[in-house]
Amino acid sequence: MDSPPHDLKGLFDPLGLDSNPGAIDAFIEQHSPLPEDVRMIDADFWTPRQAAFLKEQLQEDADWARVVDELNLRLHQRH
Repeated sequence: MDSPPHDLKGLFDPLGLDSNPGAIDAFIEQHSPLPEDVRMIDADFWTPRQAAFLKEQLQEDADWARVVDELNLRLHQRH
């Protein structure tokens, strides 16, 4: 059986962040745009636990990697 597709709401839950759509948009608005030379996973607004989770997802090319990449793109865009 296939697992359900992952999305930003589902990513914010394990990060311990408010995962309603308005809160996600507000988080992205508050923290963007990240400077091009700052990797999203190294941004100073993550707790060590959050940063470790995000890094792990990317390093393992886990199911969440696509959603982490989406968040990265949105955080580097000017809104």
